[in-house]
Amino acid sequence: MHREIWPLQERTPDIEISWLAGDPARRVIEEAGEYLLPECELLGKDSYLAEKVSNGYGLNVNKYLFSVLLEWRKTIAAIRRLIKEKKFDLIIADEAYELIVAFLLFPGIKKAPFVMIYDFFGFDATTKNPFEKMGTYFWNLAWVTGNRTPWVEDMSLFVGDVEDIADKCYGLFLPNFRKHAKKHYKFLGSILAFNPQDYSNTEEMKGELGYGAGPLIICSIGGTAIGVDLLNLCSRTYKTLRNRLPELQMVLICGPRILPDSIKVTDGIQVKGYVPDLYKHFAACDLAIVQGGGTTTMELVALNKNFLYFPLEEHYEQKLVSDKLERLGAGVKMSFSETDENTLLKVVLENLGKTVDYEKIKIDGAVKAAEFIQPLL
Repeated sequence: MHREIWPLQERTPDIEISWLAGDPARRVIEEAGEYLLPECELLGKDSYLAEKVSNGYGLNVNKYLFSVLLEWRKTIAAIRRLIKEKKFDLIIADEAYELIVAFLLFPGIKKAPFVMIYDFFGFDATTKNPFEKMGTYFWNLAWVTGNRTPWVEDMSLFVGDVEDIADKCYGLFLPNFRKHAKKHYKFLGSILAFNPQDYSNTEEMKGELGYGAGPLIICSIGGTAIGVDLLNLCSRTYKTLRNRLPELQMVLICGPRILPDSIKVTDGIQVKGYVPDLYKHFAACDLAIVQGGGTTTMELVALNKNFLYFPLEEHYEQKLVSDKLERLGAGVKMSFSETDENTLLKVVLENLGKTVDYEKIKIDGAVKAAEFIQPLL
């Protein structure tokens, strides 16, 4: 969330910011030179649990949310302790749903204005399991209740546009979610840590990052280990691709949660762990193969890069991202369960080096966030 904060620091130079974050976000914040509270060690390990309950290349968000409740207890305890011991003038949280639960259950602990930042809204069942449908209804009801309760959120910000929220009702006594969001949220558009125009020269970026002049494919799965199967699929496909394109370069980005040595690598592939400023490598590539996460795909859209994206199966949030990408006419949607080496080979050859011209997206979301937040200080 540090990208939302930079413009706020510029507008209020004497501001003091303390960060409470778990892995892998903690590493990014630390590298940015920000102050991390010691209580970070007391937080629940949500990312680890997501990997534990994942099913291969799938993650059922509803199942994960019920599993994560015990981890949220640790985070809520840490937050209660912090608020009791320290005096904050403002609390800003990025998708920290446990904070909403804490303020609903313990209204007296909230001593400062609270800003919540979202990048999707609402859940929908991804299977026909009746228990999942009941659970989804429960979470949607809790979400809407948190938005409506005066002592919980002083401001709700949405990273995206109103069209990114489904224009439907998700159950009895629940509102139409798009109409609800228009009433309760302020919309920011996209947030980028860079200006795409500064990275528009692909060949120049290749040289800057030490890549060769040949075609470059970047494969990345984000901040958890759930997508390791996608990296292995790319690795298996590379050998045949290299036979067709001798100068082809492929780089696998493992992120912070996968050991590079654990990937079954075909000779000639580069494997990197966590990569700061990953957008620079996207700017250098001729094709990207990624998961369906919102941040990664919006960076690729802003850079006007051709990419294949594999949404996590049974992951409703990535389904919403997919809907947005289809609306923008961006990327090539793939299904991991229906893709083998031959399928990936064919689609890569069809798209490698293909020129794209996406609809321009709003990228000044961090500036807007600062404008909205500053009056609360």
